[in-house]
Amino acid sequence: MKRAIAFVALFALAAPASAFAHASVRATQPSYKQRLEQAPRTAWVRFDQAVTALSNSIVVVGSDGRVVSGSTRSGADPHLMLTTLKRLPKGAYTVRWHAISSDGHVVSGVWTFGVRVAAPPPTEAYGASGPTRTEHFVRWAYFLALALLIGGLGFRLLIVRGPLPPRAESRFYKLTGLGVVAVLEVGIVAFLLRAEDALQLPFVRLLYGDLSPIASGTRFGTAFIAMTLGFSVVAALLYLAWLFERRVLLWISFAVALGFASGLSLSGHSAADAGSSWKSELADWVHLSAACLWLGGLLQLGLVVWPLAPELRRDAFLRYARLAPVLIAALVAAGIYLSILRLPQLSDLWQESYGHVLLVKLALVSVALAWGGLHHMFGRPLVERGHPVVGKLSRSLLGEASVGMAVLLAAAVLVDSKPPPQPVPKPTQAVTVSP
Repeated sequence: MKRAIAFVALFALAAPASAFAHASVRATQPSYKQRLEQAPRTAWVRFDQAVTALSNSIVVVGSDGRVVSGSTRSGADPHLMLTTLKRLPKGAYTVRWHAISSDGHVVSGVWTFGVRVAAPPPTEAYGASGPTRTEHFVRWAYFLALALLIGGLGFRLLIVRGPLPPRAESRFYKLTGLGVVAVLEVGIVAFLLRAEDALQLPFVRLLYGDLSPIASGTRFGTAFIAMTLGFSVVAALLYLAWLFERRVLLWISFAVALGFASGLSLSGHSAADAGSSWKSELADWVHLSAACLWLGGLLQLGLVVWPLAPELRRDAFLRYARLAPVLIAALVAAGIYLSILRLPQLSDLWQESYGHVLLVKLALVSVALAWGGLHHMFGRPLVERGHPVVGKLSRSLLGEASVGMAVLLAAAVLVDSKPPPQPVPKPTQAVTVSP
């Protein structure tokens, strides 16, 4: 059976894929995120095939929303469309364009440039909308997928080190496999939603949009490409570990997954905001990794060990009970450090929207810690004695895991929220010394 599945997978990978025939951008002027010392007189886009330009195919706007471009025209080269620009003062500018490709599809795109200032990333172009509730939900689903994958692998390697019963082993692979597939698919959805915000296009036209400025010109896009490739490798390793029953492949999967999870820390607030450094990036990665290991371990206890491996309940619970305080300590310590870094003043907790969400997250973390404390104080002695009530403990474990999922939802909203600005230091006044 496993060999048949492997053959089908290899055949699917070897099957040729059809290519899109719509026009693709070859060059632009100004170029993506270019900083110019002198204002340009024209803006143009060159394609790899002939396109039909409309009068408003290129629209250039300033940071105040004022249109600074004229009508779009095609040059002598049918691959080129251009527009003349007004005299541009110092500032950031957004270029939005669309054209009719030779195959009839409308291709679109956006990029930014700056005149004597740094250009903003395309995700912050004029007209781009901020994070939506849909993006919050997708980010939450991504965190949950990471918990299923990283937490599941960590639990299998660090807690349940020996063999599992066949049914429990099968469920372990199903949960971690669901996690890695969800990481890949939900990651693609998150990228498309962010691109849709930047391009301000309906989804049908987004399919033919030029996403290269977002993919290569933003931290988010670079992290998306790296993480997609990295977690594809994790998926392959996990599949081979199941196929050949090699534990060493699980260890490699675990290490690679933890490593590429850092892409979120290297592209978020901890890397881009004022005051960020390698310390904030490391703290964010520790915070995320500890949360995934804690929540994923709870799910493995409640969904795999308790119902399908009763003979392993005692050892698995006691080992997890020894590891959980370490994870929670790392999670709380990193969280406190990041909160102090991102909130310049204590009053920001109740005066800023970012602080409001953080308070909700702290309240949920407190509930989860209290629940875990009850497990440690009362559940652990019962497990050690083999009390009959232990068989029903899985419901309580899943209850704690549900609170952990709510914590991840609050974290998803925090990631998509903008922390309050750092206070600008007052200039020091010169002291005049009388002779």
